[in-house]
Amino acid sequence: MKYFILFGPPGAGKGTQAAKLVEKFKFKHLSTGDLLREEIKNGTELGKKAKALIDKGSLVPDEVVEGMIASQFEKNTSVGGFLLDGFPRTTAQAEHLDAMLKARGEEVTSVISIMIPDEMVMERIRSRALIEGRADDANDEIIANRISTYHAKTEPVIEFYKAAGKYQEINGVGTIEEIFDKICGII
Repeated sequence: MKYFILFGPPGAGKGTQAAKLVEKFKFKHLSTGDLLREEIKNGTELGKKAKALIDKGSLVPDEVVEGMIASQFEKNTSVGGFLLDGFPRTTAQAEHLDAMLKARGEEVTSVISIMIPDEMVMERIRSRALIEGRADDANDEIIANRISTYHAKTEPVIEFYKAAGKYQEINGVGTIEEIFDKICGII
């Protein structure tokens, strides 16, 4: 099984590119954001806890996210591979993912990082809030906290995957098709 991780700051276009990659390669897209929003929509206990954290721009605890991911791996055994989006976000999560996959006799295939400048992150997230009606994307203070959290907690994951020889970075500025072509070249 192939396991690709789409990486990059909020608003980099991971979800947009994931949809195109799923169509082309028949991957199962695992977006932690989408999985959590589904829990929130369904009013589950997990959803209630997650909503309180997300509304502040904070991360959901590792064990919750890892449990959701492990469950998806178990449920989807006949896909062309997995495309992880929004996970792992910390070095601890990356270590847990590696252990989870090793127990299955598998490993991360590649990490594809779509990089854009912070100013573009703010612009794209504000735009997404208007288009998709996502309240968590509408507040500049929350957006700034998400960017800060990304730099502090998530960027160290880059070094983890560089050390493993699995990290590839692309410039995320350009058209959707240009970015897609770059990603397909890596896959």
